[in-house]
Amino acid sequence: MEGAGYRVVFEKGGVYLHTSAKKHQDPDSLIAGVIRVVEKDNDVLLHWAPIEEAGDSSQIFFSKKDTSGGDSCTSEEEPTFDPGYEPDWAVISTVRPRPRHSEPKRGAEPSSPRGSWAFSVSLGELRSIRRSKPGLSWAYLVLVTQAGGSLPALHFHRGGTRALLRVLSRYLLLASSPQDSRLYLVFPHDSSALSSSFHHLQLFDQDSSNVVSRFLQDPYSTTFSSFSRVTNFFRGALQPHLEGTSPDLPPAPDDEPEPGFEVISCVELGPRPAVERAPPVTEEEWASHVGPEGRLQRVPELKARIFSGGLSPSLRREAWKFLLGYLSWEGSMEEHKAHVRKKTDEYFRMKLQWKSVSPEQERRNSLLHGYRSLIERDVSRTDRTNKFYEGPENPGLGLLNDILLTYCMYHFDLGYVQGMSDLLSPILYVTQNEVDAFWCFCGFMELVHGNFEESQETMKRQLGQLLLLLRVLDPPLCDFLDSQDSGSLCFCFRWLLIWFKREFPFPDVLRLWEVLWTGLPGPNLHLLVACAILDMERDTLMLSGFGSNEILKHINELTMKLSVEDVLTRAEALYRQLTACGELPHNVQEVLGLASPAEPQSPSPSASPLPLSPTRAPPAPLPPADTATATQPDSSLEILPEEEDDEEGVES
Repeated sequence: MEGAGYRVVFEKGGVYLHTSAKKHQDPDSLIAGVIRVVEKDNDVLLHWAPIEEAGDSSQIFFSKKDTSGGDSCTSEEEPTFDPGYEPDWAVISTVRPRPRHSEPKRGAEPSSPRGSWAFSVSLGELRSIRRSKPGLSWAYLVLVTQAGGSLPALHFHRGGTRALLRVLSRYLLLASSPQDSRLYLVFPHDSSALSSSFHHLQLFDQDSSNVVSRFLQDPYSTTFSSFSRVTNFFRGALQPHLEGTSPDLPPAPDDEPEPGFEVISCVELGPRPAVERAPPVTEEEWASHVGPEGRLQRVPELKARIFSGGLSPSLRREAWKFLLGYLSWEGSMEEHKAHVRKKTDEYFRMKLQWKSVSPEQERRNSLLHGYRSLIERDVSRTDRTNKFYEGPENPGLGLLNDILLTYCMYHFDLGYVQGMSDLLSPILYVTQNEVDAFWCFCGFMELVHGNFEESQETMKRQLGQLLLLLRVLDPPLCDFLDSQDSGSLCFCFRWLLIWFKREFPFPDVLRLWEVLWTGLPGPNLHLLVACAILDMERDTLMLSGFGSNEILKHINELTMKLSVEDVLTRAEALYRQLTACGELPHNVQEVLGLASPAEPQSPSPSASPLPLSPTRAPPAPLPPADTATATQPDSSLEILPEEEDDEEGVES
């Protein structure tokens, strides 16, 4: 569409601004508008205006922002549209809509407050464009200007991000950032600008000006002869592509839905149910589950009680052996005694392996020497404020050291990794026995050993699952974190690595872990615990205008300030809210344990999520319903003195 001195080359409706930080956007906070790319006076402008201000594109006039500070001269027929303030992102242009000469409706405001959100910016003023992650919310783009300000995020409720980026690529060079594939760095089609950009990004070892001149003359030979470092950055830019297509974007029809963006519509969750925690399981209640021969009865019911209330401190020494798989839920008292004797012998045989290594041998065993040094350093600073481990000659520290070195003999491939001492410390505190603590620790490591693998694939997968859950539960929070370069949730890494060990006071950690060990209500309750913490802090994060550094600082400052009962209550409420949704995507069901994972031989997950049946009652996966004894079996050597299992005696 053309007018006097301008031409509209792209127009797309259904582009919204989300103006509220609330979890569920109300209609008043969603401003529908039209995005346009307009050529005018040797410049190209990107313009967004709300529906009531957009009007017919032929009625829109563009003019440069008056930098003189005086009033701009406009005719009476073309009054200047004044948004009423100078937003940080209004850096180049303002919009001057031609007024519609019609009688105002009765009761109508003289001007729409939504019009103040309109903006227009020259493409030459753009520095980068960030695209949202594939997820369950609408796709959006965040435009960052050369001045460092961000324009309001544009949410494409009807698709169109690819189409817009393809049009922008006619006028700009859009290059995926090497550090973030969702971030497009914007460069003009100008050799001096390219030279400056190449030099700034250090893409080439050669002189940038020479690189650019040869790049523009012969992109093929230049690329394949001496530009090996540009391969990942500008691979698409060096290949011929159709006019109007972006080198970083696969061609797609304008109306084609965007996989991972609009394919999955926003999940409508119902109200969050109220949840109340139960009191801890007492010794009398535990004894009521002990049957003939010391076998535990009604184990699913007992696990459900532990999940809803935890354990009394005096029960932990016995119950943790069952929760961590050291003792079988279905075994009798005699079977448990025989099992403990066998495991005691096995433990001391492994301990003897490293104990019998002479100093001379250890000098030639760099692996064992490295483990010993790392363990000694970590143990010396593990929970030293706790009375159980305080003091220079504390015997508990020696047991931590011996158990961790023996674990290196037990699991040669994994060995010792920093953070394991944090997981062992509460177990040794509760069991107060070297052998029991070792085998309980081995059971815990069976759950989390992937966290410590060098590839970090398990941690990456968990962060991805956490992001998936958070995007279903709170899309605005995800959008905010994305806009602040915190969408990867890396600030949650420590939470997941050692199961919140350093986030809660020591007694609360004991309560949290025993609840998580029940495996209820699903296999990834720790992810919902993380979601619960973020949910509790969402308003502080979003309404305080935090950037990425402030977000990280705030999360770190939560240490020892969280209430485990409040967090567990909210985590269970989030689980119930999700499972009550009748159209929960299949990949979310997998995370919650409501659906079986995709077949291993499948190269990629299913493109279309499978909804839950509205009448389906979400199952709660449980460990095998077994039984076991309630009587404390004869353990190995009681190396530590008996102490009362009283949480009040623990210093957090």
